[in-house]
Amino acid sequence: MRELVFALEYEPGCNRVADTLAEHPDARIRSLSLHATPERLWRVDHATGTPEALDAIEDAFLNSDYYADCLATGDCGATQTTRVLDHTDDTLVLYSDWERTPDCASVPHIARDHLGDGVLFETRHEGRHYTWRVIHSGEGDVAAFFADLEAAVGDCARTEMLRTAETSASTGDAAGRSDDLSPEQEAALQAAVEHGYYESPREVDVGELADHLGVPRSTLTYRLRRAEEQLAKRHVADSQLGAEPSTPL
Repeated sequence: MRELVFALEYEPGCNRVADTLAEHPDARIRSLSLHATPERLWRVDHATGTPEALDAIEDAFLNSDYYADCLATGDCGATQTTRVLDHTDDTLVLYSDWERTPDCASVPHIARDHLGDGVLFETRHEGRHYTWRVIHSGEGDVAAFFADLEAAVGDCARTEMLRTAETSASTGDAAGRSDDLSPEQEAALQAAVEHGYYESPREVDVGELADHLGVPRSTLTYRLRRAEEQLAKRHVADSQLGAEPSTPL
């Protein structure tokens, strides 16, 4: 089995959920389950954030013109139902059921076309970045998958490859080693160190660093956060592996 991790970075006005999360940068949405057949898609999502952010996220899911996961650039005529399973001050759980039409496209359905039926999905949405983790057999055509994905999103989003690897490695090893960082993440970290972003006090802020690299501020923030997350997980995993076993009393 292989793991494929990539992100879609949505342009403003192309995805209402992305626009909402961009307005509430501390909010996050992750999938609890996601399943797709040739004709349907259903999923459960867990959102966290301030009460104001969760209200806005709920409204974006319930009142958008078309289903958020559809990559069509307009109303494709699909039938969707979204229900609120739980809504507290800091948690929102949503169930969505989407019946597609021939005009619809989505990441899971494009993946099924090129990577086979036995594909697993995990997602995380923060700001304008929609990160997908796809587990597949490794026998499909990944290049064709990305070609169709980029054609479907068009000018609405940019695709960024984050990682592709075998899934046989342990979680602590595979998720956190620096050589698993994408080239963009490596470049962001290197520039951040070289320009004093991690000095105290900082010699450059994230906006200045983004201008130097020629990328949007939100993109650089996302790349640094993901790289830092992977390095932190590697450090903790390595520390646990190297720890001496406790002596029984």
